[in-house]
Amino acid sequence: MEPPEQRIKIAVQKTGRLTDHSIDLLERCGLKVTKSKDQLIRYGENMPIDLLLVRDDDIPGLVSDDVCDLGIVGLNVVEEKRLNRLAEGRPARFKTVYELDFGHCRLSIAGPEEAGYAGLLSLNNTKIATSYTGLLNKFLNENGIDAETVCFSGAVEIAPKLGRADYVCDLVSTGGTLKANGLREFEVLLESEAVVIQTEKPLGEEKQALVDKILQRLDGVLQVRESKYIMLHAPKTALAEIRDLLPGTEAPTILRLDGSDDKVAVHAVCRENVFWETLENLKAAGASSLLVLPVEKMLA
Repeated sequence: MEPPEQRIKIAVQKTGRLTDHSIDLLERCGLKVTKSKDQLIRYGENMPIDLLLVRDDDIPGLVSDDVCDLGIVGLNVVEEKRLNRLAEGRPARFKTVYELDFGHCRLSIAGPEEAGYAGLLSLNNTKIATSYTGLLNKFLNENGIDAETVCFSGAVEIAPKLGRADYVCDLVSTGGTLKANGLREFEVLLESEAVVIQTEKPLGEEKQALVDKILQRLDGVLQVRESKYIMLHAPKTALAEIRDLLPGTEAPTILRLDGSDDKVAVHAVCRENVFWETLENLKAAGASSLLVLPVEKMLA
């Protein structure tokens, strides 16, 4: 095993909505890990990479303080912790290097249905409960709103019912929790998703090369999540129409069919969902022997 200083350490949420997605994604990038007894560290078997399973709130700090080289965490946590560190006079030595396109949510201001919200001015002289005090205060200051920020950790949506606040500022995914508590979304402060952050400390040539390889593999896995590989036979006279029907594809590969002068084989990677209607339209245009296969990974 490589010396500890030569191994890449990646901080990942221990438990939560990003945990399974993050670990599965790294495994699809070729990483095989051994679980430790305490389940807090998973050691890479085939690559010099270790996973540290920690609270998501701790990930930006671990990366900023060079305890970890990379972290996978929500952009909402990244930006909140950046503001918190700067407010405390500590530098935020991390940078966002890749957007992962999962864990989508938004940080929003919401309030009771009967609040009579009529725009940002309605927030003046009110109390807003949140656990994202940095992002909320930044939003209020940028918009010239005079409101009191009430720090509220956990179950923020009940603050109005408890008489602690007039509005809340919290993460929204489907909106079901807001609706269940009689709240309505009014303003979006931040669109969030899972991102990869990296320490700003130089990693050295070998470690940076490994980080670049990981990011390249992430790209190869993520860009084909909805992609399908389509193979079919088509009359030469119908090629133009069939090309137009193939969803989200670049120029397909056209292959000669042995023993046929008027038909060819068409192979294409479609970067959009391939629905039954698509196949039916291709068949109606003259395609035959249609086969659709999933694409696991792809390097451009």
